[in-house]
Amino acid sequence: MINQTFEITGMTCASCSRAVERTSLKLAGVTLAQVNLATETLVIHYDEALMNSDNIVAAIEKAGYGALIAVEDKKVTMPIEGMTCSACSQAIEKKLKKTNGITSIEVNLATELARIVYNPEVIRISEIKQIIKKLGYEPKDLKVEQIVDAHQEKKVAELKALQFKLKLAAVFCIPLLYIAMGPMISWLSWPVPNFMDPMQYPLIYVLIQIGLVLPVIWAGRNFYTLGFKHLISGNPNMDSLIAVGTSAALVYSFYSVYQITTYDFAAVDHMYFETAGVIITLILFGKTLEAVSKGKTSEAIKKLVGLTPKTALVRSSDGDIEMAVEEIEKGDVVIAKPGSKIAVDGVVIEGYTSVDESMLTGESMPVEKIVGSKVYGASLNKTGLILYKAEKVGSETALAQIIHLVEEAQGSKAPIARLADIISGYFVPIVIGIALISGLFWLTLGGENLIFALKVFIAVLVIACPCALGLATPTAIMVGTGRGAELGVLVKGGEALETAHKIDTIVFDKTGTLTNGTPEVMDAISFGPYTNEMVLQFAASAEYGSEHPLGESIVRKAESLGLKIHDSSQFEALPGKGLSAMVQNQRVLIGNGPLMAHFGIAFSEEQSKFDAFAEEGKTPIFVAIGDSLAGIITAADDLKPSSFETIKQLHKMGIQTAMLTGDHQKTAEAIAKRVGIDRVFAEVLPGDKSEYVKKLQSEGRKVAMVGDGINDAPALVQADIGIAIGSGTDVAIESADIVLMKSDLRQVVTAIRMSKATMRTIKQNLFWAFFYNVIGIPVAAGVLHLFGGPLLNPVFAAAAMSLSSVSVVSNALRLKGFKEVL
Repeated sequence: MINQTFEITGMTCASCSRAVERTSLKLAGVTLAQVNLATETLVIHYDEALMNSDNIVAAIEKAGYGALIAVEDKKVTMPIEGMTCSACSQAIEKKLKKTNGITSIEVNLATELARIVYNPEVIRISEIKQIIKKLGYEPKDLKVEQIVDAHQEKKVAELKALQFKLKLAAVFCIPLLYIAMGPMISWLSWPVPNFMDPMQYPLIYVLIQIGLVLPVIWAGRNFYTLGFKHLISGNPNMDSLIAVGTSAALVYSFYSVYQITTYDFAAVDHMYFETAGVIITLILFGKTLEAVSKGKTSEAIKKLVGLTPKTALVRSSDGDIEMAVEEIEKGDVVIAKPGSKIAVDGVVIEGYTSVDESMLTGESMPVEKIVGSKVYGASLNKTGLILYKAEKVGSETALAQIIHLVEEAQGSKAPIARLADIISGYFVPIVIGIALISGLFWLTLGGENLIFALKVFIAVLVIACPCALGLATPTAIMVGTGRGAELGVLVKGGEALETAHKIDTIVFDKTGTLTNGTPEVMDAISFGPYTNEMVLQFAASAEYGSEHPLGESIVRKAESLGLKIHDSSQFEALPGKGLSAMVQNQRVLIGNGPLMAHFGIAFSEEQSKFDAFAEEGKTPIFVAIGDSLAGIITAADDLKPSSFETIKQLHKMGIQTAMLTGDHQKTAEAIAKRVGIDRVFAEVLPGDKSEYVKKLQSEGRKVAMVGDGINDAPALVQADIGIAIGSGTDVAIESADIVLMKSDLRQVVTAIRMSKATMRTIKQNLFWAFFYNVIGIPVAAGVLHLFGGPLLNPVFAAAAMSLSSVSVVSNALRLKGFKEVL
C-alpha cells in the first residue's frame, strides 16, 4: 500500500472535491481518498498490485478534472548542535518558516533534532544547512536509522564534558569564594594567610582571585562564545544572558583592579570575581543535572533499540552461517534455536515452537508458532527450533516501525507548546531590556550607586530562564510517549497526545473490536418443505469461499455436521444487504429483509422470529431458496471480556460510548445493552462509518474512533483521534493516531489516561516555568527592596535559575511511573 499526492485542477466548490473523492474510491485497490479544496490536492492510499498512478490520473480526467502527480515534499530529521535554550530552537524555526520551500519545521530542544518537511524542487538540504549555520548553530547529516545511536553517543560525550567542566570550575570556585568572602564576614573567623590580606597586600589579593577565576571562565567559555555570537546575530538566548551578566561583573572587577594599581586601595571592596565564578559554576551544575535528567527521558527508545539481536544463523548452500542482522536479505532462511531471539520479521517454514512476543504486544503468554505463522524480530523463541523465511528486514521490521513511531512522537510538538514557543521568541530581548531599565532606575531615580545598579542588572539577567519554558512540553511528551510504548500504546505525535485528553465520545466498531471477530452459528431453523440441514447446506454452498466472517461460520458449521458442500456459480455480493448465488440450479439468497424485499421474497410472517433472535443479541439472516423463504440462520460473535471493563472505566471518566455495526437494529441494541454502550448505530454500510463520526462531531463532540478493519480507515481519519487495534489491518494502523499493540480493549482507557497524565504534567511544567519568571524577575529587579525588603544576590539568582530547569525535567520523569489499566 502506498500514499500518493495528486494536484487536481478544475475544482470550483465542495461538490467538485466530493466528486473526485467518489471517483477515486471506486477504483480497485483504493482504500482512502481525501481532497483538499484549498490546496487543490488529492491524497490517495492504494494497493500497487491493483492500481497505478496513470490509471488514477485517467479516471479523474474522465470525470472532468485535471490531475498531475504532485512533487512530494521530503522529510528529514536533522540533528542540530549548539542549542542551549528555547530561544535557540525558536530562532531556527522562525527563520526557516520564512524560507521559501520549507513546508514545516519543528525543532525539539530536548532531543536536539529538527524535523523538516521541504520541497526538493525549491530548496536543497545544503541550503537549509547554510541558513542554520548563519544563525550560529551546527547542523549534522545523519540517516534516520543512525540517529538514535549517534544521538545517544553524543549525549554521553556531552555529559562527560559537562562533568569535567563542572569539576574544574568547582575546584577553583570554592577557594575563590573562600578568599573573597572570608575577610568580609568577620564573625565567621575564616582563616586567611597574611599574604592574602586585602588590607595589607591588596594587589596580591586581587591577582590570586584573577588566577582562580580564569580557569572557571575557561570551563564556562561556551557561555561567552555562543552567547555573544547569538547576541550579535540578533538571536539572543540563555547563554547571552549569562555572558552579558557575568561579563559586566568581570569588567567592573577589572576596573577595580586598575584602580588598585593606582593606589586606590578602597576599590578592593568593589570586586566581583567570585560572583562571576559562582554563577558560572552553578549554571554548569544545573546543566549537568539537566543533562542527566534529559538522558532518562529517552530510555524507552534505548530499551527498544537494545532488544534487537546483533547476529543470526542463516542457512545457505555453504551451510549455516552466523552473520550480522543488518546483512540479512529478504528471502533468506533464518534458523532460530530455543532461547534465541528472532532476528527479523518472517514466516515459519519448518518446525514448531512458542514465542514470547511481549516486547511487541505486552502479552506475557507465549504464542504458538507452526508452519505458516508469522514471527517478529526481537521476539524470544522459547521452546523449539524453527526455520523461517525473512520477509521484512532493516527499517521494515515491526520493531523498527515502532521505534520510528516513538521517535516521531517524541520529536513532535503538541499545540500547547506554541504558547511557550511564542513567548520564548521575545523572552531574552525583553529580559535584557528589563535588566537595563532596572539598573538605570536604581542608578538615577532610586538614588543608589553603581555597585547596587550592577547587582540588579546581573541578577535580572541571570535569574531569567527560557530553558524551563523550552523544556516544559518536549520532556513530558518524550517520557509520556516512551512510557506508552513500553505499555504497548503507540501515540503518533504530540498533537494526538494532546487531543486524546479532550475526548468525550468514543465510537467502537463492533466486529473484531468489541467482539472476538469470529462468529459461530447458533441456530438454523427452516420453513415450508425445507429441513434445517437443507437450509444450512444450501447457505454453506453459496457462502463457500467467502471471506465474510458470517459466511465462514456457516461453512464451518455445515462441515462440522458432515453436510456436502455443492458447487455454486453466479456469486454476487450486495453490500449492506447480503449475497446471491446459484446452487443446484436454484437461486440462493442470504441476507437481511431489504435483500428479500428486493427479490420479492415474502417474509412478513417470519419477521417476528427474526426479531426475537435479534433481541437475544444474535445476528439473524434470512435464507431463500428459489422463490420462497427457506429459513433463518443465526450467529453470535462473543464480546471480548475486556469490552465490559473498558466501557465501565470510560463511563467513570465521563466519556460517552457508541457502537457502529452492520447488524440488525435489535441485534445491535441487545449487544449494546449487554456491554453498556450508550448509543447504537446499526445497519451501517461499510462505506458510511465516517458519516456517523461526522454526525457526532456536528453535535460538538470530540470523537475517538476505535477500529481494526480496512473499512474503518475513513472513520479513523475522520475522527478527532483514530485508535487502531494492533492486531488489525495495516491500513487501519496507518490511518490511526494511536495504535494499541495488544488486542485488549482496556488499552483504550490506558491511552486516554496516559494522555491526561501527560497533559497534566505539561500544564504543571508551564505553570511553574511562567510562575518562576513572573516572580523571579521582579524580585531580581529590586521590587522587594523598594518596600524595605532584601536585594537578591546574583549568586542566589544563578542557583534558582539552574534548579528551575532541573525541576521541570524531574517533574516530567514522574510519568515513568504511570501504570496501565489492567
